[in-house]
Amino acid sequence: MADMAAAGGMQTSPFVADCLAAAGQGDIAAYFDLGVAFSTGSHGAAVDLIEAHKWFNLAAAKGHEEASWVRADLADEMTAREVAEAQRRAREWLRHTGLKAA
Repeated sequence: MADMAAAGGMQTSPFVADCLAAAGQGDIAAYFDLGVAFSTGSHGAAVDLIEAHKWFNLAAAKGHEEASWVRADLADEMTAREVAEAQRRAREWLRHTGLKAA
């Protein structure tokens, strides 16, 4: 399906699949929506704070102000190692899609 790695290897819901497709085109709102889905376990996504941080980080890098606040709050609940992994995944997403951070 869309991006199984982004969904923790599980089959994604239609909402998450649509957001992943839009994110692949650089849609900032889709980045934010994915962050919300993974941080809350909504729209069929499992709670995954590393994935959530990744998506909020990508949205914040594109200028989404609320994403930067949520990312900071989320980071307070994560270990330094988890934040580093989220940042690595964000860089990998950018490399994979060929998109630029800002």
